[in-house]
Amino acid sequence: MRVHYDNEVDAVYIKLGNQKPDGVVEISEGVNLDTTGDNKLVGIEILNASKKMNIKTIFSYELELEDKLILKTA
Repeated sequence: MRVHYDNEVDAVYIKLGNQKPDGVVEISEGVNLDTTGDNKLVGIEILNASKKMNIKTIFSYELELEDKLILKTA
């Protein structure tokens, strides 16, 4: 996952994979989901981002994983 903030246009883009989007679904004004032809989510675009979220939070993260999701090696 990659997160990009463009301060010139005040937009956040969260890239969730390497697939190229084929379509977009607007879920609310200025919040768009990029999808593939088979409806897989590949990106999230947030326009006027500083009015919708705390921009500082996009550069920090927390991971909450269940034990069964963690890959263990011997």
